[in-house]
Amino acid sequence: MTPRRILMAALLAASLPLAVASAASPEAQWRPDPRVNAAPVTVTRAQLYAVLDQYLAALKARDPSRVRWAPRVRNTENNVALHVGDGLWGTITALGSYDLRFADPLTGQVAFFGTVTETEETAAFTVRLKVADGRVEEAETLVVRQLDSGIKFEGQKFEHKPVMNEMLPAAQRLPRERMISLADGYFDTLQLNDGTLFTRFHKNCNRVENGVQTTHNPNFAVVPVSRLGCEEQFKAGNYRYDTRLRARRFPLVDEERGIVLASGFIDHAGTLNEYQLADGTTVKAPLHRPHSFYLFEAFKLKDNSIEQIEANFITVPYYMPSPWDDWAENTR
Repeated sequence: MTPRRILMAALLAASLPLAVASAASPEAQWRPDPRVNAAPVTVTRAQLYAVLDQYLAALKARDPSRVRWAPRVRNTENNVALHVGDGLWGTITALGSYDLRFADPLTGQVAFFGTVTETEETAAFTVRLKVADGRVEEAETLVVRQLDSGIKFEGQKFEHKPVMNEMLPAAQRLPRERMISLADGYFDTLQLNDGTLFTRFHKNCNRVENGVQTTHNPNFAVVPVSRLGCEEQFKAGNYRYDTRLRARRFPLVDEERGIVLASGFIDHAGTLNEYQLADGTTVKAPLHRPHSFYLFEAFKLKDNSIEQIEANFITVPYYMPSPWDDWAENTR
């Protein structure tokens, strides 16, 4: 482990509190991650959704004691380790009606895309929970507070998408490893994008970022790019200024729904002023300073390709490390 990651691990360990719930019974002790040769977690989708609903109701009520916490909890908000009950728990005034959820019974993980209001501003919101024996062990939250961001997404529409909620017939489901490979290939395609595709895009592929559709949308601010479809955008090489797709994690794979949840960072070195698209057209890079996004992306996979993308991301300090770096090291 690098010195930076040793330091981050020490800081994280020092900041993690015991959960506000009472001490758990022996059967609630930590279990090894099933992705590293351990016995699979025996939990159902319905049970994971029940824990999520309990968590969201407690958040809405600003009362973390309503959550059944594990004896020790890893809790972050916007890529910073926080004590349970801090951050959004103290400022939320409303929970919106948008509800995109999916679950991974094998790893005991459940995720939610929705909206939250903090007095005056409504923000896109993502939360990932890891559950063991009905108790929350991990809570990773992202709140897209646009008042804090240098990039504002205008015209947000948080609409239910049938494609994201579709259950796939067994014959259409992909192996977990293939699903992760397609999502990881999307990041490989985006990193230093030069027109080379390392994944497959469905003919109906669309992407929503921070509540705004950024494909097949001529009304979005980045008109020359946003009017194109997913594959067209990448084949043109529009995103060459994305220097790195770093600290990639794929903590949740919902095989029945065909959804992979990914997290990581997009780094922009800011050194690229102009570049050529695949057709030779010269364009200006939009960022001319060191810059990073911290992100959650949900990839809907169908017909062995990416059909829909739901992404929430925020600006963070350039090359900011993640409190979850050790997770990425141990599971990649």
